[in-house]
Amino acid sequence: MSDTGFTLTTGAGQAVTITRSGSTTYLNGTTEATADVVAQGANVLVLGTANGTAITAAQVIVQPADTGSTAASTAAGVVPFERGAPSAAKQVGTIPANYTEGSGTIVSGDAAYKATEAALAAYPGGVVDRVVQLSSGEYEVHYVGVNWPHHIFVDTNFKVVGAS
Repeated sequence: MSDTGFTLTTGAGQAVTITRSGSTTYLNGTTEATADVVAQGANVLVLGTANGTAITAAQVIVQPADTGSTAASTAAGVVPFERGAPSAAKQVGTIPANYTEGSGTIVSGDAAYKATEAALAAYPGGVVDRVVQLSSGEYEVHYVGVNWPHHIFVDTNFKVVGAS
């Protein structure tokens, strides 16, 4: 923790640098809070602009106490990032039929938040750098900071349906 931000460690063991700005907002669960709510050991969701494993925070949400995110990350099959190691080439669940990498429209706001929340619940430990709405209405949540999964697919009801 510092005056300009903090560093967190994902459930997959990846260090992520968070930079705060004067416009960064904070929630403790669903209640408005100040930056003081972020404390060592807190379980946080950071929404903002990602650049690799650095995020300029627009919003920081302190969530309920850690429920074993490292164990959950391992159980979900998340492969932690290792420089120089190839990404796993596997798919699980359903990949939207007409999906092509790079297709769709980047979304923000409530839809992006709900898709991100669903993806992180199913595959904890990565860093979401964008959410794209596909032509089918489904979402592709793009994950960085892990070697697998890289793409998490969420349906229009915000349920995870697949990953690759």
